[in-house]
Amino acid sequence: MEKIFDIHHKSSDGNARTGVLHLAHGDVQTPVFMPVGTNATVKAMPKDFLEDIDFEIILANTYHLFLRPGPDLIKEAGGLHGFSKWQKNFLTDSGGFQVFSLSKLRKITDEGVRFQSHIDGSYHMFTPENVVSHQVKYNSDIQMQLDVCTGAGISQKDAQKALKITSDWLLRAKKEWEKERENGYKGILFPIVQGNFFEDLRQQSAQFVNSLDMPGIAIGGLSVGETPEEFKHFLNHTVKYLSEDKPKYVMGIGTPEYILDAVQAGIDMFDCVLPTRNARNGSYFTHRGMLSIKQERWIHDFGPVDSECKCKVCQTYSKAYLRHLFKEQEILSSILASYHNLYFLHNMIKEIRIAINEDRFEKYRKDFLEKFHQGVV
Repeated sequence: MEKIFDIHHKSSDGNARTGVLHLAHGDVQTPVFMPVGTNATVKAMPKDFLEDIDFEIILANTYHLFLRPGPDLIKEAGGLHGFSKWQKNFLTDSGGFQVFSLSKLRKITDEGVRFQSHIDGSYHMFTPENVVSHQVKYNSDIQMQLDVCTGAGISQKDAQKALKITSDWLLRAKKEWEKERENGYKGILFPIVQGNFFEDLRQQSAQFVNSLDMPGIAIGGLSVGETPEEFKHFLNHTVKYLSEDKPKYVMGIGTPEYILDAVQAGIDMFDCVLPTRNARNGSYFTHRGMLSIKQERWIHDFGPVDSECKCKVCQTYSKAYLRHLFKEQEILSSILASYHNLYFLHNMIKEIRIAINEDRFEKYRKDFLEKFHQGVV
């Protein structure tokens, strides 16, 4: 198939790199942070706001959209783009993580996973094949294979068993995806590296995924409860066995520390619900760390949340007003905080790209974290 990724520049001081993903709904500059729009909407963020910030790709979730409103209705609406009117790219998660989090409501077999809806208790089956088909109906620009996600603390035997199922499912998903491509589907499929927190299993999974020569590679099973040190160790260990010329995606990371660690390891893509979830709880990203807007010390503070931030929230509203909105549980509180947090991360990523291109990423990383860890004054 056509080449979907060009590396623009690799930093002289490490593995960080900039590049461009060529997708069906436009190019995506990398590294890239992708906002999570689980139900085909980023919570509290109209698509115009996402366009205003200049995002080029967002996520949606196969599991949630399968339950409501259903793949057939989304296809009828013209896929996710026609349904939501977001005309840039969609990446869809396979639902593997959501099924993993429903441990009491699901059963995994070689065939697939049988699960109960968290909404009404109805039973459903995901297989590697039908998960590809659902994502084709969504017209996903990047879709994920169905995988078995495992948490920290399981035995190596259980991790090996889960990895075997994930690897077998990948071959079946790849076959189904190739059929769909022959029928005119333009989206690409990313395989997922698993292996829990065992170096030999991670290596085995990475080498297997790499051997299939697919358009890109996702790294799963990290940021699931392990320490930051374990995250960094196993991420770097995994990357060693992956082709440099493939776009790499670490699933589920959204703090500046984890993003900077991932970029340092040569990762190109990441996503997380954290910025918008934090926003709804009154927690704002700033250059000096997280700011809790609910604190009493902001009652008479008529300055911005972050004087260094150029977003329209910081240019317009005071901490006193934003605190008032949060305390009164006004819907606008979630909207403004979500806008700010997503703008902040997107701007950080833009600065990271500039720093990489100018061969000063390590200095940027050190300076950013030094200030971020000082705390809000």
